[in-house]
Amino acid sequence: MMSNGTNTSFDQLQQIDAGVLNVGYVEEGPSDGPAVMLLHGWPYDIHSYVDVAPLLAQAGYRVIVPYLRGYGPTRFLSSDTFRTGQQSVLAVDIIALMDALGIEKAILAGFDWGARTADIIAAIFPERCKALVSVSGYLIGSQQAGQVPLPPKAELQWWYQYYFATERGRAGYEQYRHDFAKLIWQLASPKWDFDDATFQRSAASLDNPDHVSIVIHNYRWRLGLAEGEPKYDELEQRLAQAPDITVPTMTLEGDANGAPHPEASAYAGKFAGRYAHRLITGGVGHNLPQEAPGDFAQAIIDVDAYSSSA
Repeated sequence: MMSNGTNTSFDQLQQIDAGVLNVGYVEEGPSDGPAVMLLHGWPYDIHSYVDVAPLLAQAGYRVIVPYLRGYGPTRFLSSDTFRTGQQSVLAVDIIALMDALGIEKAILAGFDWGARTADIIAAIFPERCKALVSVSGYLIGSQQAGQVPLPPKAELQWWYQYYFATERGRAGYEQYRHDFAKLIWQLASPKWDFDDATFQRSAASLDNPDHVSIVIHNYRWRLGLAEGEPKYDELEQRLAQAPDITVPTMTLEGDANGAPHPEASAYAGKFAGRYAHRLITGGVGHNLPQEAPGDFAQAIIDVDAYSSSA
């Protein structure tokens, strides 16, 4: 099993036009190695992979870690583009980035928003996904599913989603976005003793001028309180059918994940190809790649072997 690292930064940030964005990203490893796309969540950034990326690069992989729309140096190319945060568009962004970088097929891995994005690409564009590593499993949703009430304890975990549904919530997130993010980190990873420097490295990415608009739209869209962009309607309709994922997959869960997440038994049946699930122990929370980078990197290497033997 790979050991955990202690890196604090990446070597060099790059920018590239891809689709409707100019994407900030880092790249490590040999340019001719098998491609791996590492996708972060909210309210995190590429530093979730600051120890994962070098482990994979040392193993011979070409590792790409992009800032999602609304984070860090990633910017929209046009001021006229709708600042949507709906689930499908994040996947379209990553496909566009792969095209811009000349990557036909990649192993996709992520947590939180990043896991959902990787799931979507694996389900809808399997020809672009060699294999999948997804924290908390199958996260593809729909506005219809967002209308179904949950038991009270489960609803309580989504308190921020309902806060964001109000204009007070938008104003509050705008004003207190760093404080808000730190609270989410603490709730989602209650046993992770991160220091202030670690938090601030990622919190800086939330100062992106489009960040609040993307986040608020993402959560309002889920509840049906905001319309999506019409050109993605067909893609959202396909996702609403909860399509199975057929590519080789490994799902991961931390034993101390304080964020809302399904039980592994609830989604195992959605993975129709070679599949395995691992519980990562030791007080590991929601930000699994940063809290247990060795386990996360090993999962990618292992699922790659699944695809090679398929």
